[in-house]
Amino acid sequence: MPATLTPDQMKQFVRNHFEEFVNKRNVAVIRQNMTEDFYDHDGPGGKPVGIEADEQMMLAMYKSMPDLQIEIEDMIAEGDKVACRNIWRWTDPASGKKMQFHGFVLWRFEGNKIAERWATVTPPAEGTEWTGGMSSRVGSLSRPAAP
Repeated sequence: MPATLTPDQMKQFVRNHFEEFVNKRNVAVIRQNMTEDFYDHDGPGGKPVGIEADEQMMLAMYKSMPDLQIEIEDMIAEGDKVACRNIWRWTDPASGKKMQFHGFVLWRFEGNKIAERWATVTPPAEGTEWTGGMSSRVGSLSRPAAP
């Protein structure tokens, strides 16, 4: 089994993962960073899934949200877990409207890879809906950016 990461190393791992997987659109990083039996408890559509479904979801997000960026606002690590609060921002290509949603993610590590993920995101702003070809779960949870 690979060496266990310290809490600070796990936090840096998650920062690097988000930077590569979301901001730099490097979908291949998921296969490097997750265990072979990675389990996403809150995958696309709210269903538990593995690497392939998360990979396909991000490919769809890259296409529908060309300027998508994530920013980590807070992060805590203890034992084999990292929790982070983040904000996802992009411009709706159809309307030009700035969009965003906030998320909380809990990652569990096995050795030096992520083995499990749990996530929640903010509800949509009242009177808004943005689907952009995304799964209904991701699209319905998107909201315009705060002014």
